[in-house]
Amino acid sequence: MIDLYTFTTPNGRKASIALEELGLKYNVHKIDITKGDQFTSEFIAINPNSKIPAIVDNDTGMTVFESGAILMYLAEKTGKLLSIDQKERYQVIEWLMLQMGSVGPMFGQLNHFKKFAPEKIDYAISRYEKETLRLYGVLDNQLSKGEFICKNYSIADISIFPWVAIHDFQGLTLDNHPHLKRWFESVQQRPPVQKGMKVPS
Repeated sequence: MIDLYTFTTPNGRKASIALEELGLKYNVHKIDITKGDQFTSEFIAINPNSKIPAIVDNDTGMTVFESGAILMYLAEKTGKLLSIDQKERYQVIEWLMLQMGSVGPMFGQLNHFKKFAPEKIDYAISRYEKETLRLYGVLDNQLSKGEFICKNYSIADISIFPWVAIHDFQGLTLDNHPHLKRWFESVQQRPPVQKGMKVPS
């Protein structure tokens, strides 16, 4: 059994979607980051960086934090969603790292400055919106080559989906990126994705 410490953010949903896709049993512990739950000593003992998600795998005694590391751990634990073929495996890891290093930070900054910042800073909103749209283009180009981000559905798709899912909230459209839109609508129909996106309830 896995204990999942999470909240309703794109990074949190990456972990719950993966757990649902892999059919792993897990308990949900809601860490309300709007109330500072992530700064309790109990949670810091699990993740010293005070960020969600984090997991504790009671079967192995492993504690894993950082959403990308969690996806890799779960994929390796089950032998699914990450190819053993070296070329295919590293393609998935490349796109996972692109999500961790570019998609998450840029989309997240747009979210902050457009929706949550106490004052609207036009320069910041413009900067991060342009970068978000540029990354939409990168993803759209990659998805013009196939059904999924890589050869098969993988943790790369799982990592990127919850960040693209907030486009409406950010006041953006996928209409100008038809391959990305097609992929988003297809992945959105997967039952494990639908379940994972509702965690925590």
